[in-house]
Amino acid sequence: MLDLLSEYIVTPIAIFLAGYLFLRLSGKKSIAQMNSFDLMFILVVGTIVAEPLVTHNPYKALYFGVIFTLLHVVFSYLTLNNKLRWFLVESPTVLLRNGDINEVGLKTVKMTTDELLSELRVKGFTNPKDIAMVTMENSGQISVIPKSYARPLQPSDMKITSPPTFIPIPLIMNGEILDHNLKFLNKDRKWLDKKLMEQFHINIEEISDITLAAFNQEQNIDIDTDYPHNLGQKDPNNYMPGNEN
Repeated sequence: MLDLLSEYIVTPIAIFLAGYLFLRLSGKKSIAQMNSFDLMFILVVGTIVAEPLVTHNPYKALYFGVIFTLLHVVFSYLTLNNKLRWFLVESPTVLLRNGDINEVGLKTVKMTTDELLSELRVKGFTNPKDIAMVTMENSGQISVIPKSYARPLQPSDMKITSPPTFIPIPLIMNGEILDHNLKFLNKDRKWLDKKLMEQFHINIEEISDITLAAFNQEQNIDIDTDYPHNLGQKDPNNYMPGNEN
């Protein structure tokens, strides 16, 4: 009975937690914008983590998992050195420069002209002549820098001084009050209750239907509830893809 408990419950949980720990130790970068070494690390660790489920040898698998995680951490630190970085990490490849497609660059990354044009359309550009530079970064992502006349209009172009960017601060999320954000604003639940009542006639005890309430730049609160106010109104602006209409 104990053997079955260990094999079918304890071991899978231990392997799952160990794999999660390996990824946490390797850092966010290994699961975000991966270069070749990051991808190899994920593949190897995935194989190592799954191996005990088949061979019933968890200790050996965990040992190799620790070794590969340490190697990945060491490699990540080495790439912080400018001299070593160019040797260890692939350099960005220029695919287009000043509106001219770089055929050598496309061949290097094994991309066709049609695929390049598709990537430009995804970024919102239809004419290569409007682009100053397109590069494939070492993570495999495509970056596009338009020429000055093709980029979105900026406030500085019109000699306008824009106010600092304000990031709305969540105060309620999925019906739960975020007290740490209230504390950051030097506010309390009484203030929140007063604001909800003044703006939306909602009592603080009746927030279970609030998906998100956020503190905005005007010192007020914006809310999003489970029940959109215009739901059911047959208006083209309310269209939703699928069969929910």
